[in-house]
Amino acid sequence: MVEELTQAGDAVAACVDDATWALAEDELIAALDAAHRLEQRRAAVKLALVREIDGRGTARAQGASSTAVWLRERLHLTISTARRLVDLAAALDAGNPGIRAALANGDITVDQARVIADTVATVHTAADAQAADKAVGVLVGWAGQFDPALLRKLGTRILDHVAPDIADAAAQAALEAEARRASRDRHLTLSALTDGRLRLTGILDTETAGLLRAAIDPLSAPSGPDDQRSPGQRRHDALGDVCRLALRTDELPEHGGDAAQIVVITSYDGLTRQLGSGTLDTGLHLTPETVRRLACDAAILPAVLGSASQPLDLARQRRLITGPLRRALVLRDRGCAFPGCDRPPRWCDAHHNHHWADGGTTTLTNAVLLCGHHHRHLHHSDWTVRLGGDGHPEFVPPAWLDPDQIPRRNHYHRRT
Repeated sequence: MVEELTQAGDAVAACVDDATWALAEDELIAALDAAHRLEQRRAAVKLALVREIDGRGTARAQGASSTAVWLRERLHLTISTARRLVDLAAALDAGNPGIRAALANGDITVDQARVIADTVATVHTAADAQAADKAVGVLVGWAGQFDPALLRKLGTRILDHVAPDIADAAAQAALEAEARRASRDRHLTLSALTDGRLRLTGILDTETAGLLRAAIDPLSAPSGPDDQRSPGQRRHDALGDVCRLALRTDELPEHGGDAAQIVVITSYDGLTRQLGSGTLDTGLHLTPETVRRLACDAAILPAVLGSASQPLDLARQRRLITGPLRRALVLRDRGCAFPGCDRPPRWCDAHHNHHWADGGTTTLTNAVLLCGHHHRHLHHSDWTVRLGGDGHPEFVPPAWLDPDQIPRRNHYHRRT
């Protein structure tokens, strides 16, 4: 086998430097199909070898704790990829031989083989071996038309084709098993990075996943034509908006005797001079720009310390736009006032046009509603905001964007 594999490898290597540009279009497509089929056949051989190595205990004999760990070191794979190889090799070895044959023939991909193996195992448990054989034929046929994700979705109703008399009962049992598995596997892990950021990983059950999507999907859309954030960045910011909204509800349980809140610690001189960094009560550090932006937010409480670190100002409500003043601000702006943004008031912070650290007052004429994205944008860009002659906010773009710096308004919330 080693000699044959070596010869096959040499044949493939000889094709690497071929002039693909010289191929006619039909030849180019045929070559791609052949390369893809060859890749699946190579994978079938690799899985058979992995299964034999695992069955012999080769990995442990060579000092590794498992075959997956041995494959990671031997083939330079990630541990998750190595584990999937071992699991699929075992599934194909113990499962219906028709799946292995389809992969060896290049009729299905590795990912499709994994889906088919899982589905056929479920059919065998719910029905019998004869139904499982039928399922292999149906699923391999479908694999010629559908990608793995759609194939898995179609496979949830495979019993309608191979064992219709038990399909409904089996589907209900599978749904209940999936619910139990989702409840068992649900978790959320918060891992602090050395630079103060947080890595968020986890698995959500179906209900919680639906709640999360319902909460962040409307906030993940681009906020306007100037929004250059990636989809991942927009989802990140949407999650932050959801957390800010939760902190405003007064319905969160107390934490350490206090209402849930964020405390930002900074020196008064550093804040007013726009030079001082800040520290959360958890010990993480913030940039001066972030401290000044957070100080605008009525849901985040600034703790201003003097030179001797004595508290000078902790959550002085008169500097925060709350109560009747915020309600008046909502009635005036109707939502994020930045041009082109459709965020509603509940997703918005109250921003001081003239920052209170610079002597600005907490009044309706010195405030504007901004969503989280545009609040950050205004603090970290050359845009400025002011009230027009009619008392409504207007935004002056930077000169590089508009040399004439013509003020712009949001017409989404108030069209007249």
